[in-house]
This record gives sequence, C-alpha cells and structure tokens, in this order.
Amino acid sequence: MRWRAFVPRYSVLLVLAACGKAGMPAHTQRAGSALQSQTVQFERTLMERKLDGLTEAVNQGTVAAQTSGRVAAIYYDVNDFVPAGAVIMRLRSTEQRAGLAQAQATLSEAHAREAEAQTRYQRIADMYERKVVPKASLDEATANRDAAVARLTAAEAALESAKEGVAYTEVRAPYAGVVTRRLVEVGETVSPGMPLMSGLSLQYLRVTVDVPQSIVSQVRQIKKAAIYLDGRRIEATKVTVFPEASSPSNTFRARLELPENATDLYPGMFVKVGLVTGQVERMLVPISAVVQRSEVTAVYVIDASGNISLRQVRPGAHVDGRLQILSGLNAGERIAIDALAASKALNPMTVASNSRS
Repeated sequence: MRWRAFVPRYSVLLVLAACGKAGMPAHTQRAGSALQSQTVQFERTLMERKLDGLTEAVNQGTVAAQTSGRVAAIYYDVNDFVPAGAVIMRLRSTEQRAGLAQAQATLSEAHAREAEAQTRYQRIADMYERKVVPKASLDEATANRDAAVARLTAAEAALESAKEGVAYTEVRAPYAGVVTRRLVEVGETVSPGMPLMSGLSLQYLRVTVDVPQSIVSQVRQIKKAAIYLDGRRIEATKVTVFPEASSPSNTFRARLELPENATDLYPGMFVKVGLVTGQVERMLVPISAVVQRSEVTAVYVIDASGNISLRQVRPGAHVDGRLQILSGLNAGERIAIDALAASKALNPMTVASNSRS
C-alpha cells in the first residue's frame, strides 16, 4: 500500500525533473519578453451550486375530438413537424355539412319573415296614426315584428354553431411542434373528448430542478441560473421557485425558462443546472496557458526579467472557458497565454530536434 501511494508522487517528480534536463531547461534568461502574457488577479465571479435538472417542453399536450365522426384522413405521423394551424386530421363531415345547409336555409327564411314583419308593422303604425285601425292591431304587429327579429337572431346563432361543427371535422394544430403519439387510425369512429394526437413544441423549453432547502433563500432572492450542455453555458431567462417544499425530500421545485429555440436540447434530457447563490473571488487563467502532463497541471510563469519557468499549479473548476487556479500562483504574477509558444521559447533545441526528426 505504501508503494502504491508513492508511485503517483514519484511520477510527478519525474515530470518536473524532466524540465531541468539537457535540452529542456526549466529556466531561460529573457526568453519571455516576446511572448503574449497576462497578469493574474483574483476576479469576482458568480458562485453556483450544480444540480441535475430535467428538460421539458413549455407547450405540450394532446388534441381531442370536439365532434363525432369517422376518421377520414390523417396527414401527420410520429416525429413529423407540424406548422401552427395546420390540419393534422380530417373527420367525415356529411352530417355536419347537412346541418350547416339546414341552418343557412333557416336563416334565409328568418330574414324573409323579419322583413315581412317590419313592413307590416310600418303599415299598421301609419294607419294607427291616422286613427284607421285600433290599438290592438298595432300591438299585434309590434309583437309579430319582435318575434321575427328574435327568430332571425336565433337563426344567425344556429348558423354559427353549424359552421363551428363543420370546422371541428378539421382537427388543427394549436401550435407548431412535433408529433409524439398518434392515438387513432383511419376509419375509427371518434366522439367528443376522445384523444387523437399528442405533440410538443421545441421552440420554448424549460428545465425543472429540485433545490435543497439550504440554498433556496439565496436562489429565490438572486433568481439567476444557467444550464451546462456540451461545454456551453445557456443562461436562463427566468427563474421561478415554487412556494412549497416536497415532503419526502424537503426540496423546492424550481423552473428555469430557456431562450427561444435552444439548440441540441430536447424534452426528457438531463442537464447540469448552475444555480447562482452569491459571488466569490477566483483566480482564473486561459485554457491555452495550461500545460497538462500526465497528472501534472502547470503554467509558464514569466518574471520581471523575462525569465520563463514551468510551475505546477493546483487546478479547480472551469468557469466561462477558463480554469480556476486554487494554488501555485500568486496575484500579480505574469504567465504566458500561449503555452505552446512558451514551450518553444523555453526549449528551442528540443523543438528544433523534434521538427528535424
């Protein structure tokens, strides 16, 4: 067991010692004067708590039948993209169109009856003014006119209902999205409320995550978070923390709204969620300045005289495309931004021999 613990330390010493061998000097006078460099300082950055979150679609649901009929045609299947308002399914509409024709005929009759009643009322009213007919005749004409107007209003409403019934035979997509399930086949008879097709929209997505009680107050106050996917950081546009905790886990559900049309994200995917809980000072260096040799992480340090030396550092987390340095560097020291260029400047003989070979 002592020998196994000694091996990693011994290998690290060998790597560092190799920098001082002939052809790979660990220290060169004024070699770093022409290199691009950066003075490292502590920076105030966001402190995040990383948790696992689940991606889901904001718009998702199942379209149901709103009228009775037999399925005549289905225009989309699973995994097909459907534009908003497109007809996804058509029902047989013989009965509904017959009802529409009847409603149109009833409306035409109601218009004629209403016009006749209006004309009769005007004639009786003129005669009543000349004292030709009694008040009872005027009352009767007034009642007939009002009844005709009411029948006309009812006929117009019946026509609108019949048109809606015909429109229900064309099942349309409520929003643009992708079909996830098809629940009926051509020839099946459906009734109002029967599920027909399920789908979801990839335009707007969100991530749900369970927030521990220990940090929920900071998350609720700051309301900033992001998700991490394939090395990318996607900032959440809105963070909503639910007002009650889950009894078994004592965690609070939080919902992160993502930017529109977020690429490479699909409902059901697990992603890493970074919940901002405050700020912290970190020393960050560019990834291009870091040298990784086996288990050793190092950077090229340039002193005030332009001397270059390879120094081992202790790495931390990756933050916005840079690497956090936990130890091995002090604020105010200068490092080479391009580790490859610094290596060439430090070891010109080795680089030349490698290029010839």
